[in-house]
Amino acid sequence: MTLFSRISEKQITRAILDDFSRTMRDYAECDAIIVGGGPSGLVAGKVLAGRGFKTLIVESNNYVGGGFWIGGFLMNGVTVRKPAQEIFDEIGVPYREVEPGLCLASGPHACSKLIAAACDAGVKILNMVNFDDVVLREGDRVSGAVINWTPVSALPRAITCVDPIALECKLVIDATGHDATVAKSLEKRGLLKTAGYGAMWVEQSEDALVEKTGEIYPGLVATGMAVATVYGIPRMGPTFGGMLLSGKRAGEIACGLLKKTPAARKKEAIPV
Repeated sequence: MTLFSRISEKQITRAILDDFSRTMRDYAECDAIIVGGGPSGLVAGKVLAGRGFKTLIVESNNYVGGGFWIGGFLMNGVTVRKPAQEIFDEIGVPYREVEPGLCLASGPHACSKLIAAACDAGVKILNMVNFDDVVLREGDRVSGAVINWTPVSALPRAITCVDPIALECKLVIDATGHDATVAKSLEKRGLLKTAGYGAMWVEQSEDALVEKTGEIYPGLVATGMAVATVYGIPRMGPTFGGMLLSGKRAGEIACGLLKKTPAARKKEAIPV
């Protein structure tokens, strides 16, 4: 008795290669590239793709979700302060209110729901792909991302000479967490100044994080803990409401920017 379809090794290999090649060709040019697939990047991607924008997430790890898989101290309950539980309601994450205004959910459940919601909205994800640099047009606008395989990027430069490739887009979102990798690539060129994130202070950090989320350089929007690093906002530790709402705000801001003409965006953008 044969249970499975008769498919050979070469057919499996071709299916994988064809799918990856098709994705890379289709997304060599897109509306938005989100660097980092943590909670803020996933929410931003869900918003963008849900409104019809061609959106790609580039993630250096072999998984997406970042710290959202687990809370603090290797315990996988994730907390959000109200009103961020509204995002849980939107994507169908069960939670309980453990203190007035403090909600707790299972990290694996919440993270898997958010990943599914982003993918269902139309987001494409390239994992194990490392951000290497930005594409700049005339030195004054971020217009894409230079990428390489994560394993190649991890090798010492003395023993590797594998050039990266570049993807073009209208807008890049830095969702790389505390590292603020995209912002730091501009700082190295003297185009941007980052302050470094501050010590933990939850009640101040989350409100400030959402408030400061936005375009930090023409063509570059910061979200999540990358915002804290750019502006010197306190860290928030194992609570995720600020990151979820920052991602939503980044997605909405990015949608607004993408609807404007390049000339209008250039006129309005104010570097940090």
